[in-house]
Amino acid sequence: MIPSFSYLRAASLAEAIAQAAQPGARLHAGGTDLQGCLRDGVFGATKVVSLSGLDELRGIRRAADGGLRIGALTTIAEVAADPRIAKSYRALAMAAGEVASPQLRNAGTLGGNLCQKPRCWYYRGEFHCLRKGGDTCYAVEGDNRCHAIFGGNGCYMVHPSDTAAALVALDAGVRIAGPGGTRVVKVSTFHVSSATDPRRETVLEPGEVVTEIVLPAPVRGLRSSYRKIRARRAWDFALAGVASAVRMDGGRVARAEIVLSGVAAVPWRAEAAEKALAGRRLEASAIATAAEAAIAGAEPMEHNAYKVPLVRGMLQEELESILA
Repeated sequence: MIPSFSYLRAASLAEAIAQAAQPGARLHAGGTDLQGCLRDGVFGATKVVSLSGLDELRGIRRAADGGLRIGALTTIAEVAADPRIAKSYRALAMAAGEVASPQLRNAGTLGGNLCQKPRCWYYRGEFHCLRKGGDTCYAVEGDNRCHAIFGGNGCYMVHPSDTAAALVALDAGVRIAGPGGTRVVKVSTFHVSSATDPRRETVLEPGEVVTEIVLPAPVRGLRSSYRKIRARRAWDFALAGVASAVRMDGGRVARAEIVLSGVAAVPWRAEAAEKALAGRRLEASAIATAAEAAIAGAEPMEHNAYKVPLVRGMLQEELESILA
């Protein structure tokens, strides 16, 4: 049952920031995650501050440097359908198209997708786990089929966002407004790892609001994609996913960004795989080496060891598709 709270539809960004900074306040964008968290008792709220009246946080605009600026309230469906994104930032369009169901993509926002809470069934259930302030990660000895194989460090939730992995691979940034002014951080540093702080998901401070996502100017020779593997094709979170952004130069890989989803508390950079590809032709031997490097350091638990060969095979197939 959703608890009682007051509701405020902010008339300006300044009002939203001031109200969101108050204890017990929660921001409301698309609401697809907020309502579930309130209903499941993940957290409470004495006040819900709606951003729905802030039209300046909607839409996709061309930036002065040739990149794109995507308002945080832009829906996932709009991101998936935008021809500019499909042409120059294919991984993001593909990732957005894989989010949840058509109904949720039409309600959920890009900013909300980045800021959503973990989907661990212990965190969402009636367990006082480590992330809720307790001292135990119940996934360690429990049902950990969908949990992390990288970077767990005591808390083995996985970040559920598909778009986050694509945005990291595309070197995107997040513009944040708050009581102290405006700042821009890379999406690659926006999420907080379990090793850093198991009780936080993002770097957002009280009162801070994600206002837009900034994509850099398109890079010549860049090929990007997103692949998601899930238990149900119709609607589900990733068991594993991969966003790749590979820049070719004269038949060789000039630079590769390989980011995994569904396997860690943050979008997980497969740096060893990136290094294995750099400077090499994208041929079978290089692809096999990179796929094997991507799973180095994996630490599966009793029920999620299947994710290790899953990640290896998934990445191999994605890199081979670039050759097609």
